Amino acid sequence: MNVLAYLIPISLLLGGVGLIAFIYTVRSNQYDDPEGDSRRILDDEYDKHPKG
Repeated sequence: MNVLAYLIPISLLLGGVGLIAFIYTVRSNQYDDPEGDSRRILDDEYDKHPKG
């Protein structure tokens, strides 16, 4: 039971760090266009380097 006295605060701290990291990424607009990059990969119009 003494282990819980260490594990609970550590887990809360790690969860808080994860939450802060997530809020930072949302505020810095890293999730604005999640489908754009995946569609650009498949589009030949954006192909700058011809295969060969």
